[in-house]
Amino acid sequence: MNASGREPRGYQNAFSDLVPGVFDRASRERKAVTALRVLEDRLGPRLADCRVVDVGASSGIIDARLAPHVREVVGIDIDEKALRFARERAPGDRLRFACGDAMSLPLADASVDVVFCAHVYEHVPDAERMMAEIHRVLRPGGYCYFAAGNRFQLVEPHYRIPLLSAMPRWLAHRVIRRLGVADHYHELHLSLFGLKRLTRRFRRHDYTLRLIRDHRAYATTYLLPGARWKRALIRRFAGLLYPLIPTYIWLLEKEGPSP
Repeated sequence: MNASGREPRGYQNAFSDLVPGVFDRASRERKAVTALRVLEDRLGPRLADCRVVDVGASSGIIDARLAPHVREVVGIDIDEKALRFARERAPGDRLRFACGDAMSLPLADASVDVVFCAHVYEHVPDAERMMAEIHRVLRPGGYCYFAAGNRFQLVEPHYRIPLLSAMPRWLAHRVIRRLGVADHYHELHLSLFGLKRLTRRFRRHDYTLRLIRDHRAYATTYLLPGARWKRALIRRFAGLLYPLIPTYIWLLEKEGPSP
């Protein structure tokens, strides 16, 4: 603990070395298609004239998929290895990448139409500062596509250890050391209540249940693995199980008149 009583957490500067899945083109393109359909649903033809910033761009695969549909995409990350991969494969002149800190974005106030922020908050040292920065750089009427993992999920997604993110921090550190996969548990997931508090500056447009129930429209079949009857059961009872859904998809709107 530091003097404030909080757990000190640094940066994961080489995240792509820890999680090689960031280079998995198929899985990341699936997520990009879902994001595009959500943004098209909300913005319609206006999307084509939007400047998009991806906070936590990593390998740039998602950005490359988004770029043909918008005016410009700027991918920002601190992982130099992942950014090299992204730059080598950057298509056209609508896409560029920059090394930058999610808690201090190298962007002017109110200069961005859409921020893409998917499964990033649990990795940064201070998620509150990151969300404040996203709010700062968005134009009034702009949106943040926010995909966020729930603390109370059955299997922790980074290490595939059951209930790891739900454990008390001291126990999670001990478990992860005992299994020999890391010397501490860096990721810090929030509950549904915590995520709502984290995003309190914004107006939330919740797409989570729509993505589960209308999987064809949003290309989210990959979110519902297993037999057809299992998928049908999940869709039927998703509303009741909402506080335990592994991932929430929200469009966060910075309120104010659109330019």
